[in-house]
Amino acid sequence: MHDSGMTALETSLDRLDWTDIGSQLDAEGYAVLPGLLDAELARSLARQADAPHARRVSLASGGLGRGDLYYFDAGLPPLLEQWRTALYRRLAVHANRWNERLEVRARYPDELEDFLQRNRDAGQTRAQSHLSRLGVEDYVALHQRNEGLLVFPMQVVALLSEPGDGFQGGEFVMTEQRPRMQSRPLVAPLGFGDVAIIATAERPFHGSKGYYRVNLKHAVSRVRNGVRVGLELFFHNAP
Repeated sequence: MHDSGMTALETSLDRLDWTDIGSQLDAEGYAVLPGLLDAELARSLARQADAPHARRVSLASGGLGRGDLYYFDAGLPPLLEQWRTALYRRLAVHANRWNERLEVRARYPDELEDFLQRNRDAGQTRAQSHLSRLGVEDYVALHQRNEGLLVFPMQVVALLSEPGDGFQGGEFVMTEQRPRMQSRPLVAPLGFGDVAIIATAERPFHGSKGYYRVNLKHAVSRVRNGVRVGLELFFHNAP
C-alpha cells in the first residue's frame, strides 16, 4: 500500500480506453476491467479486512445474506482513497452523460472531494465502501445502495481472492428490471484481481421512445468451497 502501488494503478487506469468503457456502461450497465489489480495488490487489499480499524458487520444482521462486511469508519486505507479519487475523476463525465439522458439537471463535479463536500452538506456522512469475506455457504443477497439525495450512479467492485484455488461458487450476479418486463439476469465473470464498474441502482436505457430508467441490483452467489474476499467501492456516502 505504497506510493509505487498508486503510481502503477494510475498508469493502469491511463492505459484503459475510457470511451469504450463508457460504451459498455451505456449498453449493459457494467464494464469489467480484467486484471487491473496485480496479485500482490489484490492480496494486500484483502488483508485490510484484518486491520485494527476495520469494523466487522455480519450480513445476517441486516438480512443481506451470510458472511461478513468490513467497513473503514475512520477513512479508507490511503491507497484505496487515492484509487477512488482517480476513478471518480474518470467516471464523472459518464455519470453526467447518464443524468443528461435521463433529463436530470444535477451535474457531478470534476473532483471527488467536491462531491463528498456536497454529501456532507446534505447530511450524508456514513461511509459505505467495504470489503466482504464469504466462507462456505455464505452469500450476499440482491441489493443496491442508493440512500440519500446525492447518489453517484456508478460504483466499483473487485475480486481479491482466486476462483478455483481460493474458492468455488461466489459468482458476481446482477438483475436489471425494465418497466413492464421480466427481470434480466446478468453475470459478470470476475477473475482474481478483476475490477468491474457497475450501475449503483439506476441507469438510462435507450428504448423505442427514447431513454428511460432501468433498475439494477447485485449479489454474490453462495460460496461452495474456500473463502471469497471482495471489495465494494462507493463514491457517495449514506445519510
